[in-house]
Amino acid sequence: MACRPLAVFLDFEASSLSKKGFPIEVAWVFETGEEESHLIRPAADWTDWSAAAQAVHRIPRETLERDGEPAAEAARRTLDALSGHRLYASAPSWDGQWLSRLLRAGGLPRHALRLRDTEEARAEAVAAALEAAGVAPEERERIAGPILEDVQRRAKDAEPAHTTEPMK
Repeated sequence: MACRPLAVFLDFEASSLSKKGFPIEVAWVFETGEEESHLIRPAADWTDWSAAAQAVHRIPRETLERDGEPAAEAARRTLDALSGHRLYASAPSWDGQWLSRLLRAGGLPRHALRLRDTEEARAEAVAAALEAAGVAPEERERIAGPILEDVQRRAKDAEPAHTTEPMK
């Protein structure tokens, strides 16, 4: 029996936000609560580093060199763990860039995994809850709109979470 695709929330930390920036950590959590995090040792041609980015993610390059997995291994694990699931990211354009760079470093197709916006997951969850509550289809959109607006406002007001040390 095949497992149903699960929702997975993915996030990257990066060396910088420049065009030459690269992923330094990838982490995800499945809707079941199962989670993983991987520090990524920079590939030889990944040289761009921002002190401002380091001040946010608090992961020194020396830590990556010492404790990080080779990019190819992190890419393979990411692909193996996440293939076939519904992947979401709060910043899909940035996270998609880092995901693509990681996959290419592992010699994998850069579009092997696709990210969707976390807003889609929220909308799906609200729709499912309204359906489960027996709300008529014609009423769901009217009710869902204000709920999603409130959630989006709260998310914008929240302080972004960044790791102070890699997850175990």
